[in-house]
Parts: sequence; C-alpha cells; structure tokens
Amino acid sequence: MERSWKQETGENDKGTWTIFPDLCKGCGLCIEKCPTRVIAWSEQLGFMGTPSVKARMEGCIVCGLCETVCPEPAIRVERKAKKAVPPTQLV
Repeated sequence: MERSWKQETGENDKGTWTIFPDLCKGCGLCIEKCPTRVIAWSEQLGFMGTPSVKARMEGCIVCGLCETVCPEPAIRVERKAKKAVPPTQLV
C-alpha cells in the first residue's frame, strides 16, 4: 500500500517550496542555514512530536540550501525555469 504524505507548498515567481511535516524531525538546520531567514517553526508537529517548519515565500530565493542540509527528505525545492531571452540581432 502506498502512503500519501501530508505536504504544505508555497510558491513565488522563482519556484516552489514544499515541506512534508510527517518527515520533519524538527532539527532546525534549515532555519539556521537559510540565507534570507524566511524559514520558521510551524504550529504543526513533525513525526517526532517536535515542531515542523514553514517558509514565508516573500523573500525566499528558492536557493535549495534548506533541502540540501535537511537530513530527512522533508523539504523539496523546485526552481522555475528561466524564460529564454531571444538574442538581439545586429543590423
């Protein structure tokens, strides 16, 4: 039987940030390492009974550092593809 993981997703013009509270153990590494300080403790509890985290998408640069330092697969960051700018033509 496949398990359906609870998730909370935020989005801005740079990408999406998803937390899976059932996988978060509340270590706080993502909060500590976030360069823009947009990750904070959540009211929701993680699987160890400790607070999970949440992100304020205003100000999030979707760098993925939080996903990299998370010891569990509790955070997923997906950057939006940049639109290709057509080269200017020289006349």
